[in-house]
Amino acid sequence: MYSARSLIFKDKGVIMKTVKLGKTNIEVSEVGFGVLTMGKSQMNLPVSEGSSLIEYAIERGINFFDTAEYYETYNYMAKPFSKTNKDLVLSTKSYAETKEDMFNAVEQARKALNRDVIDIFMMHEVRGMNDFNNRVSAYDELMRLKALGIIKAIGVSTHHVDMAEAAASMDYVDIVFPLINFKGLGIRKGNVFGTADEMACAIRKCSDAGKGLYAMKAFGGGNLTGYYQQALDYVYGLPGIECVMLGFGKKKEIDDICDYLDGKMSKDYVPDISKKRIHIDQGDCEGCGACMRKCPNGAIFWDPENGLARVNPDKCLTCGYCAPVCPVRAIIMY
Repeated sequence: MYSARSLIFKDKGVIMKTVKLGKTNIEVSEVGFGVLTMGKSQMNLPVSEGSSLIEYAIERGINFFDTAEYYETYNYMAKPFSKTNKDLVLSTKSYAETKEDMFNAVEQARKALNRDVIDIFMMHEVRGMNDFNNRVSAYDELMRLKALGIIKAIGVSTHHVDMAEAAASMDYVDIVFPLINFKGLGIRKGNVFGTADEMACAIRKCSDAGKGLYAMKAFGGGNLTGYYQQALDYVYGLPGIECVMLGFGKKKEIDDICDYLDGKMSKDYVPDISKKRIHIDQGDCEGCGACMRKCPNGAIFWDPENGLARVNPDKCLTCGYCAPVCPVRAIIMY
């Protein structure tokens, strides 16, 4: 799968390859760093620790970083982005629904990271064409800013099969950032669950149309980390996927993916997940109660203050039964 990829760095003993995203001239490392994981909605790392982790990823050859206005993680990225002389690629996104709000979101990213030009800016988590049309003025603004040279490429991030399918025929979409993993955790199709096969088919259509594609949630929000190599083999093996965006909380996790990509990982290697725990992202949870009904040990309860689900770590068996029934992939493990 690497025949069309070129060498980018040879640092710290790893050869990191790159690929161009679709019809763009944007060249990225074959693994990207999703900065969401270190932010306040998940690990909430100190800024100095998170920045150091990004610097280490850059040293290991990763040049592609994804974040979003909603994540509030630009502060982690500012210092390492300013220190390096390597060409880093920034992907960010916004839930903005209006022209004005989208303009402000782009300006925030430019100022926070001291960048005249944003490599990739997307509409965040588009839930089908109705959602896209409700936010179309915001996307029109992205098109305007791209025409001005302020953004290089624009597109959509989505967990929805129907949105990915629609994007394949949208000439004004350069990039599609879909959710995909071998168990189909978090994939939606309209108002119901979608499947991995359905999303893989949509990804292929986007690829055939020349869209740049990189995948999110290969580990299903950490719930599939125990299937480490199987999960990566699946997503990297999908026709059309050019890069996989992963979240990292430790240097060891960066070393692991570098070993995997460099062919140095033992075939029986599985990361130690004994200390990882189930968490429910309060920013994504909709309080539907599906996880509570599925939990075999009564470990998930209603938070009386906000009506959302929370986990009692003393009762949680870390069985993962809750994750597949969550309609908004709010259940994560770290």
